[in-house]
Amino acid sequence: MKKSDLIEALALAPHPTEGGYFRRTFESPLSIDVAHSRRNIASSIYYLLTDDNPHSYLHRNKSHIIHCHHCGSPIRYTVISPNGRIAHHVLGSDLSRGQVPQLHVQGGDWKISELMTGEYGLISEVVVPGFNYEDNEIATVEQISALFPDLIDHIRPYIKP
Repeated sequence: MKKSDLIEALALAPHPTEGGYFRRTFESPLSIDVAHSRRNIASSIYYLLTDDNPHSYLHRNKSHIIHCHHCGSPIRYTVISPNGRIAHHVLGSDLSRGQVPQLHVQGGDWKISELMTGEYGLISEVVVPGFNYEDNEIATVEQISALFPDLIDHIRPYIKP
């Protein structure tokens, strides 16, 4: 299957803020109060990175996110905790090479996802509480320079212009 086949079959669209392609696939009809507003208990999306759109921009969400690999090439995640600790994880199906089929990123952690090789990598993301654009923050150079001055040179290519 080619990336264009996946985009068409799954009705994916360009992600408006993070890069890649996506489609919301589920939104819980149940909701809860979170920080003075209502949020769905959970939501999920398909998320596709391609060789011509190979990485997300550095961002963070208030909610917890579980990432699940479906098919295609592995996707490398760089996760930066609020205190600046960096962790790398590879989401994929080759367990013998240290890849994992599922990855939890804690709410408040910054993250970058990047297609490692190949034409595409398809995952799903389950967001708890459910995703809301008000809870999503796209990094700026100024913000990351102030928070993580020692990391900015490495991270700059992944900050949305």
